Amino acid sequence: MSFLATVHTDAGIGKENNQDSALQIEARTDFGDVMLSVVCDGMGGLDKGEVASATVIEAFGEWFEKELPKLIHLEDVERMIFGEWEELILDCNQKISAYADELRIKMGTTLNAILFLRGRYYIANVGDSRAYLLSDGLYQLTKDQTLVQREVDMGRLTAEKAAVSPRRNILLQCVGASPIVTPDYYSGSFAAGQVYMQCSDGFRHVVTGEEIYRYLNTQELTDEQKMADNAVYLTELNKNRQEKDNITVLLVKVV
Repeated sequence: MSFLATVHTDAGIGKENNQDSALQIEARTDFGDVMLSVVCDGMGGLDKGEVASATVIEAFGEWFEKELPKLIHLEDVERMIFGEWEELILDCNQKISAYADELRIKMGTTLNAILFLRGRYYIANVGDSRAYLLSDGLYQLTKDQTLVQREVDMGRLTAEKAAVSPRRNILLQCVGASPIVTPDYYSGSFAAGQVYMQCSDGFRHVVTGEEIYRYLNTQELTDEQKMADNAVYLTELNKNRQEKDNITVLLVKVV
């Protein structure tokens, strides 16, 4: 199997700087094509969020090029990938925190990374950027590390109320601004015809799941140009509906 991929990012209508960062990198190996797709949302209310998000993106890109080739042939590859990602994320957390302390500021970033390898996907998530699967419907693969999601999990808040809560952007942790970072990890199988979407929270506040599925389902996304066009369309729809946050969406179609 191989991949079609696109990424689109926009500062939005409410901010001068785009603090989101994104990465898509692909390699051809003896075990088939391998794809890494990462989105990081620098904290909008914190200083130098763009530095924090770019730091994590750079670290994952270096890992893909230097460390993944050493693991790709191993049988217990999931344990090794998640173990190395854990060290990488903790290292980024320390570096960003130390840099922020030197400048006497605060900075941090979310993280949502997907590695597609040998018929399986591996996800690391910190914060509230999300990963979705589009197949016969739209399925959220990751759970937000937010205050309102915790309230939903504890039965104190409905998912519908959480979606419009003024506290929806309060993160329980992020890379660089949390003393201890505990990523959530997910894995599963992927198949030809599936579409995987990652996005910062600015992409999903004012568009519906139905609209996302309508424009990003596998039948609609016939090639990379169509993927790019529809990503731009939904981004502009967000802006027309007065979404003020930075907006980033990444798409990977398995073919």
